[in-house]
Amino acid sequence: MLKKDFVPNKLLPWIEARKKYHLSHAQIQMARELGLNPKKLGGIAGKREQWHIPLPNYIEELYEKHFKNKKPDDIRSIEVREAEKRKRKALRKTNRIEVEENLEC
Repeated sequence: MLKKDFVPNKLLPWIEARKKYHLSHAQIQMARELGLNPKKLGGIAGKREQWHIPLPNYIEELYEKHFKNKKPDDIRSIEVREAEKRKRKALRKTNRIEVEENLEC
């Protein structure tokens, strides 16, 4: 049986960063695709000089510069992505078991 709200430990820092810095799901997805470190976002957000742009705008600007695209094509939250991943894994497992049972007969 699958746990509904299970999220791997490696993704928990991203969820915490989303809440702490008031980022959207799209901005978190962009930051992950850019390879940013969720633990280092505080250093970017903490700079209070007037010439610094806010963290959400900074992530969006970096993403656009790197990928030549305003936003990702398919925006889903981390929780939804993990739930779909677990569902696909369970489906593959049941299909594999069925194939093995058919081979034994």
